[in-house]
Amino acid sequence: MAPQERIFNTIPVGTLGIIALESSRDLGYKVNDYIVDWRNERDSEHKATIAFAGYQRDSYLLDAACPRFGSGEAKGVIKESVRGSDLYLIVDVCNYSLTYTVCGQTNHMSPDDHYQDLKRVIAAVGGKARRITVIMPFLYESRQHKRSSRESLDCALALQELTNMGVESIITFDAHDPRVQNAIPLKSFETVQPTYQFIKALLQNVPDIEMDAEHMMVISPDEGGMGRAVYYANVLGVDMGMFYKRRDYTKIIDGRNPIVAHEFLGTDIEGKDMLIIDDMISSGESIIDVATELKRRKAGRIFVACTFGLFTNGLEKFDKAYENGLIYRLMTTNLVYQSEELLTKEYYISVDMSKYIALLIDTLNHDSSISQYLNPTKRIQKILEQYNKR
Repeated sequence: MAPQERIFNTIPVGTLGIIALESSRDLGYKVNDYIVDWRNERDSEHKATIAFAGYQRDSYLLDAACPRFGSGEAKGVIKESVRGSDLYLIVDVCNYSLTYTVCGQTNHMSPDDHYQDLKRVIAAVGGKARRITVIMPFLYESRQHKRSSRESLDCALALQELTNMGVESIITFDAHDPRVQNAIPLKSFETVQPTYQFIKALLQNVPDIEMDAEHMMVISPDEGGMGRAVYYANVLGVDMGMFYKRRDYTKIIDGRNPIVAHEFLGTDIEGKDMLIIDDMISSGESIIDVATELKRRKAGRIFVACTFGLFTNGLEKFDKAYENGLIYRLMTTNLVYQSEELLTKEYYISVDMSKYIALLIDTLNHDSSISQYLNPTKRIQKILEQYNKR
């Protein structure tokens, strides 16, 4: 059912307000446009009542900023009233393209800078909002989620800090380890999977793809992502394979034990298309190694689907992998910053998540359940049925 056709049985929690920090400005504009269109098309006999005051507006984006002093220090500023509002703050902690000046020197913003700006904006709200929800697609410090020696627990500390500042709910995508929500057991924490959007993008951009057990297989590049790959395999009705990383625990290079080899567990893959599923691409070494091993076993086309494309070491190795026939298509979402260079690549497919975020915000503002969006199995089956009929 289209969003504008849904009937809400509850009134809005408060006047909807969206604060897209500078790191997520483009994504915020897209989200806002969807909600504006839906609400202008939506008819209700209660629209004229006081409970729906400010329900239909030209924009739900609020004017907020974090200007900096010459020393590099900053402050959060909100330039319009937020009293009684249901606020949704969107932040991309991975947007390295933004810069600021410190004593005449140019600094690129790090995840720490973006997280600090988020706290500044929350502090500027000053407790006047009715409810604050933080939408942080890439969860800050999510790779530092557990303690294996005497070390900090940065992600857990950040979650506790946000909730102590008055944040009611945190929404993230494909958390590196969802168990980190145990740090805030009395607060709402949702980790959303973009499974439906990846499958939809694949069907739209690769018209000759065949998603069945005879022609396709889902691959997990490591044991940590096996649950994610099992879900894909089950909803698509295909087999699954997994690699596990054999590491040299006698050495530590760049803060981690180096990978000696990728060992494969699974059935025969010869001639089949491979769909490699993971939560993020950092340097890209693991993905390239896995693709190389799959090709060595005579796999067909290799598709890579990762929620977050960080590409910390650049795109050169992916260009070579495409030229050498290792990778056929690479998909990541627009939840984190995408460089202009990436968007021009022939092998790259950008998966737009703005409509999905707009659905979550629009539904939560009405205090309605978002379970239908967190479990996309029915929508996946529907789109596969339509594709197979075609």
